[in-house]
Parts: sequence; structure tokens; C-alpha cells
Amino acid sequence: MLQDYFETYASAYRYYKGGAWCYEDGCLYRGLIALYEATGNKRWLEHLVRLISGQVDGQGQLAGYEIDEFNIDNILAGRALIFLHDKTGDEKWMKAANLLARQLETHPRTQSDVYWHKLRYPHQVWLDGLYMALPFKIEYARAAGRPEMMEDALRQFTTALDLTYDKASELYRHGYDEARQQPWADADTGLSPAHWARSISWLAMAFVDIIENLPQGPARQGLVERASALASRVLTLRTPDQRWLQVIDRPDEPQNYAESSATAMFSYFLQKLSRLGGPVSYAEFGRASLQSLTRQELIRTPDGTMKLHNICCVAGLGGFNGRYRDGTVEYYLSEEIRPDDIKGVGPLMTAYAETRLATRSSISAVEETNKQVETLAAAKR
Repeated sequence: MLQDYFETYASAYRYYKGGAWCYEDGCLYRGLIALYEATGNKRWLEHLVRLISGQVDGQGQLAGYEIDEFNIDNILAGRALIFLHDKTGDEKWMKAANLLARQLETHPRTQSDVYWHKLRYPHQVWLDGLYMALPFKIEYARAAGRPEMMEDALRQFTTALDLTYDKASELYRHGYDEARQQPWADADTGLSPAHWARSISWLAMAFVDIIENLPQGPARQGLVERASALASRVLTLRTPDQRWLQVIDRPDEPQNYAESSATAMFSYFLQKLSRLGGPVSYAEFGRASLQSLTRQELIRTPDGTMKLHNICCVAGLGGFNGRYRDGTVEYYLSEEIRPDDIKGVGPLMTAYAETRLATRSSISAVEETNKQVETLAAAKR
């Protein structure tokens, strides 16, 4: 059922911002790549090439992209460019990725040497920005043979973890304002006031996508341990039906609700962390959340199509569209909920892909065991 839903969704997908390069389309590209790698089915690769080809011209220019906007969100979809260059060898993909890498060379940074979230959000680090930029930077560093870029990305990530961590809750806050200029920023810590689930799940996905690209060693093991600590805390905050709330640690709020994008992201995180060296039990928790999410929120409409419900459309901090987003519990619960938003569907694809990888691994393990048994039996005959 899920693959049919994904096929219908990808076939009918329209660019989130009319074809302009953006992170929302990048969420779909991450999902299509994960499905292709987990299943080997070329239809997912074909969807990826079809869609991204409409945003990259023959010279590697990106539709609607302006480097001097210094928008960290624009980096995410670049991971698909590196993937396609690796698969096809076509240099136009790497030329386009080079544009994004050049942005990161001059992107403004805090005094603690972490990228600003955007030029229009000065001195600020947001958890979602860590996912948008740093896995790309590490993957680009590997593809381009730039180890210093990988080292810088790891320094930024660990620094940002320290800056955004709230010891009292054992969670990470959505935003940190180094300048303490924003009304949402605590005067002492610079942190935003509430725990938005999707911001933490963006961070969770950054953890595992970075870990995946690191060689075995102290740096990788240190991130596995920090990610496992986050996973352990997040697991204590599940709803009784194995999902996560929009404001993750406030079940007492009557308007709070189980939010689908964060649930999909945490499902992906838990399964992948287990695969990469975290506690084995986390994979089963992640699969249980995936099953609960699809059972309760993937609903057939009267016309027969399926839609994923209870996805927060967007949330942020500071001024936007004439409104000041103050980062409070009340603010996060006031944002629009939109069915089938790609920020929920893309992570659902990646979570499902992790389940498929585990199934394939289990089948391979059984086949290998059977071969060993047959070899031993033959030797005894």
C-alpha cells in the first residue's frame, strides 16, 4: 500500500515553489533516493531525474537560486545533485552542487563559527538549518576530495549541539540567538522557549545522515553516543500510540496533537541509528511508530486517493509575513496543519525505506545461515 501511495504522490507532484530551487522539493528527493537504495526499483530514480532536471539547466544553473540570499534551506536539495553525479557521471550535477558549496564558503557565521540560519535571521542557529546544510557539506567534501570541509562541518555540528542543548529537559531548543536580540531568545541562554518536535527531528535526521558518512573512529562513535542519548530521551515522550506531539514535551496542552512529520522523522532516525551502531532495540521502536502513523494518519479520501494527515505546514522564529513567531507553545500550536505536505511525506518515504533495508538484511542473513548449514551438511556426507 505504501509504495502505491508514494508512486501516486511522486507522479502527481508539483514543485513546492513553482520550480524554484528549495528545501521542500529536497525533502522529496531524499525520499526518492532512500526508496531507490532500499528497493533497487528504478522508478524512484526516474522520478528523481525527471523532477530535478526541471530545476537544473545544461550548464548546472539552479532555477530561481540566488547565492547572495544566503538561505541555508537551499542547500538540502543539493544532496540529490551529488547522488546523481555519483550515479551518472554527468558533470552538470556537480557544477550545480559547486554553486551551493560556494554559498557555504561565504555564508555568514556566528562568533562561535556556526552558520547563520539565513541572512535575514542574523546571529541565529536553528536546528533545521543543521540538517539543511551539514550533511550536504560532508557529502560534498567526500565527492570533491575536500577533507577540510568535512572537519569544518563536524566542528559546526558539535558546537551547535552544545549551544542549543537544554540540560533541564535533556532536549534541544529550536533556535539560539547569539546576539540575544530576538524577543524569543532567553536573555541568559539565547534559547527559544519551547520544544517543537519537528525541529528536534530535523536534528535527529542530521545526526544519522552525518554519522553514515563518517569512518569508524572516535568522531563517529561520539556522535552515535550523543544521538543515542537523544533517542533515549525522545522515546520517553512518545504518545501511548507510539507517535510524537507537535510540542513534544507538553501532553498537558489541550490543543496539542500527534504531528505526522516529526513522527516520520523520528521513525527514520531510530531505525537508521540502530543500523549505524546505536542500540538494536531502537529499530523496533521506529518501526512501531511507522506502523502507528500509517494506520492512523494515512487515510483514503472519498475519491479513492490516500493522504497523510496532521502535518504542520511550517513553523519558525521571528518575523515572517507580517507576523512575529515567538517560539512559545501557543505559537507552535497555532500554525497551519496541511495534509500531504512534503515535509511529512518525504520523511515517511525514508522511514519506510529503512524498514525495507532491515527486511532485506534479515533475508540475507537467513540465506547466509542456510548456506552455512548446507555447507556443513555436505561436508559431513
